[in-house]
Amino acid sequence: MKHALITGITGQDGSYLAEFLLGKPDYTVHGLVRRSSTLNRQRIDHLTSDPELRERFHLHYADLADASSLAMLVETLQPDEVYNLGAQSHVRVSFDQPIYTADVVGTGTMRILEAVRHLNRTKAVRFYQASSSEMYGSAPPPQTMETPFHPRSPYACAKLYGHWQTVNYREAYGLFACSGILFNHESPRRGESFVTRKITLGATRIKEGLQKKLVMGNIDSKRDWGFAGDYVRAMWMMLQQDKPDDYIVATGETYTVRQFLEWTFGMLDLDYRDYVEFDPRYMRPSEVDVLLGDPSKAKAVLGWEPEVDIHGLIKMMVENDLEIARREKYAQGYQTV
Repeated sequence: MKHALITGITGQDGSYLAEFLLGKPDYTVHGLVRRSSTLNRQRIDHLTSDPELRERFHLHYADLADASSLAMLVETLQPDEVYNLGAQSHVRVSFDQPIYTADVVGTGTMRILEAVRHLNRTKAVRFYQASSSEMYGSAPPPQTMETPFHPRSPYACAKLYGHWQTVNYREAYGLFACSGILFNHESPRRGESFVTRKITLGATRIKEGLQKKLVMGNIDSKRDWGFAGDYVRAMWMMLQQDKPDDYIVATGETYTVRQFLEWTFGMLDLDYRDYVEFDPRYMRPSEVDVLLGDPSKAKAVLGWEPEVDIHGLIKMMVENDLEIARREKYAQGYQTV
């Protein structure tokens, strides 16, 4: 039985990764959660409530900002694999909270690496670091494994620190440590403040008459969008190799936010131009215009392939959010009766 520890397990990627690993009968999954006055576990409720999984799925309190809690947790659990997915992951928010972002995303990676390094002295541990395409920033597309990094946000700078520390721990200490440079990946579990989910939620609520307008920032930026469920599979595949290495995980295709708007509203028989308004408050202080990843190494070495394309992804998200909008509409109608 393998034991996997996931930081950020209540997030989009953490929930899909936990689901994927629990689908294998030889895995026990441990998730790191922060202590707070309110619970935010809706993405993993279906896992915690499943009686067949209770013996193989466990949550533990710790914090990426607290080195002692991480060290104690890693020493107690003795995990075979550690997936560091925890972060303050919203790029625009990182401009408002740069110090917090740097501490959790950057130094937090160093803290978990140190805990893993100490355990690795007595037990072999495999470590995965969630690096980000935002590290490339203004580097010209397509971004490859040889493209120089040029981060354009506090989040991207913090991710780059964590990325290089992962490389350093691999080279300095012989740690089996991999970084997956993941380009944008979305799903029905994406946070509601991220642009794709903001669009699918807004469009479906407009369709159901729950709101009239959708306010956006830069809709001409281009992104390489994939499905989060495909991308967590690549994370696991990296840790099953004979040698640790870094990989780009992407679709190799890029589209504008404007196209995402057009396809989403079009799926609902609406024209986005009738509903979308611009607000400069949603612009970043420094924009990243184009992200386009080259996943050829991941395909060749790992044998990884994305299974969901952009249109399948939008369909998945629209169907989910249309159901949410209809439930909200029904609840409002019920309350007025």
